[in-house]
Amino acid sequence: MEFTEDGFLGRRIVARQPRSGFRSGTDAVMLAAAVPARAGDDILELGCGVGIAGLCLAARVADCRITGVEIAPELVALAKENACANGLEQRVRFEEADALQLPNHLCRSFAQVFCNPPFHQNAGEVSPNPDRARALSDREGLGNWIRAGLARVAPGGTLTAILRADRLAEALWTSQEGIAIFPLWPRQGEPAKRVILQVEKNSRAPLRLGAGLVLHDEEDHYTPKADAVLRNAASLALAIRGL
Repeated sequence: MEFTEDGFLGRRIVARQPRSGFRSGTDAVMLAAAVPARAGDDILELGCGVGIAGLCLAARVADCRITGVEIAPELVALAKENACANGLEQRVRFEEADALQLPNHLCRSFAQVFCNPPFHQNAGEVSPNPDRARALSDREGLGNWIRAGLARVAPGGTLTAILRADRLAEALWTSQEGIAIFPLWPRQGEPAKRVILQVEKNSRAPLRLGAGLVLHDEEDHYTPKADAVLRNAASLALAIRGL
């Protein structure tokens, strides 16, 4: 297997990824920026891949503890290597597990849960790469990923997920209260391709739609706000109470 070494958060995080197959990028960094974690939080990531989102979150929030689970053993091995390479192995650990059938020791409450769920591909678009096909195909439906995440969130905690925008309605069937939606616009005036969904456990707050974030300017450069997240580890203020 061939690898690339990629930098995130202005190279505060440097990680190896397979050259082919599913690769983490902007989505992982945006997801990590949206998790309203605090120092001391115990956090769970479902479907962590090679660990990019978890490592970015740990770099932004001091003293939080993150457990990432991933079904592919080769990606778990890479995630562990990446944690060690960035000096974060004491706070970020990864293990092989099915996100929808967690082992007993992880069937407990976490202050925060986050994920980048797999998504259906259109007929005829299944990747010939088995790792990429597995990463992009949600075997049991997006709703089950949302429910599995919420089951592990402590009361008052949050589930944060980044989704394809055309799957938002599917995700909303699983919960109707305590929801914040934050679109990611490719450019000003263009439809959002990704949205960040955040659900606060046991909240009765009405659904809130945020202004979102425009990623690129007219010259295809990152906007200053997007650049602050992607390079300078700025957070996305997405919490229900602060939206």
